Amino acid sequence: MIHNKAYKFRIYPNQEQEILISKTIGCARFVYNHFLNLWNEEYVSTGKGLTYNSCSAMLPQMKRDVKTEWLKEVDSIAIQSSLKNLSDSFSRFFNKQNSHPRYKSKRNPVQSYTTKNVNNSIAVIGKSIKLPKLGMVRFAKSQEIKGRIMKATVRKNPSGKYFVAIVVEQDIEPWPKTNESIGIDLGLSDFAILSNGSKVANNRFTSQMEKKLKLEQRKLSRRARLARSRGIDLGEAKNYQKQKLKVARLHEKVMNQRNDFLNKLTTQIIKNHDVICIEDLSTKGMLKNHRLAKSIADVSWASFVGKLTYKAKWYGREIIKVDRWFASSQICHECGHKDGKKPLNIREWTCPDCGSVNDRDINASRNILKEGLRILTNV
Repeated sequence: MIHNKAYKFRIYPNQEQEILISKTIGCARFVYNHFLNLWNEEYVSTGKGLTYNSCSAMLPQMKRDVKTEWLKEVDSIAIQSSLKNLSDSFSRFFNKQNSHPRYKSKRNPVQSYTTKNVNNSIAVIGKSIKLPKLGMVRFAKSQEIKGRIMKATVRKNPSGKYFVAIVVEQDIEPWPKTNESIGIDLGLSDFAILSNGSKVANNRFTSQMEKKLKLEQRKLSRRARLARSRGIDLGEAKNYQKQKLKVARLHEKVMNQRNDFLNKLTTQIIKNHDVICIEDLSTKGMLKNHRLAKSIADVSWASFVGKLTYKAKWYGREIIKVDRWFASSQICHECGHKDGKKPLNIREWTCPDCGSVNDRDINASRNILKEGLRILTNV
């Protein structure tokens, strides 16, 4: 079956290419903010927004205008993609799927632009990748790209590293059936508790790096104060910029460790099970608990579920989400007796009906599996 798949590589642009990437990101941001402002003004005056076609028709005139003729220097498709993103954001806003689009800032840690493959403008040739306007860019080819290239997103990380994400249309064959099902209960002390009785440890990547991060962030704050006391702009303070880069690389290391862990775990689960039953958690709501917010953010439940979902779609697996209000930890998985709500410090309990001794988390994962299979049968 044909699916969209992304390949991410680190690229090594030369100095001229770095300048052009920065210009393209800046132009895409300018176009987005410019038309967001026009869109807002139109909405205030008429109660209706603009359309992508009406905005796109203004771009040629902007390129001829003396004030904005510098838009011609960069990839035109990247600018159009930025405008399309704005149009899609407004469509989702009017459908009450997300909040009102906000202006993009050059201080945002995510600095990127997207371009499309037109007339083979994006291609992999040996150890280089061809990108519109940039030409041939050296990259770290960690795997072969399979399928038809659709688009590419060039991104500059806060650490100063450059990456490209290539989206392709690829025919992905489903994996062989295993006739196995699994229930998963997500936690904080253990990352995931499986219905087969195994537990996946929580690596606490942020916590492990916390001491070093705090030390380096204090240095960053001191250098910022020192620069300000001397009347030096932070953008020109060399020591501050060096330390800012160091902190960004530590954060990037944590992110890479977490992504590697989640990718390996989700692939293993998808490979070995046909049906995966999991709780439909409201991570956004749980983050409002300030005592647990830091730990919840570190485990990245939402990212874990997202990776499981798209991999299941690729490889012909079934994801069943069990209602978050289902009393998975209160029911004995052996006899079905409901024993009532228990405080979090009780990790093991004995069923008063059948006498079985239940580990709180393993019991919950087995109940999630049972409920998930019941939902699948009734669909």
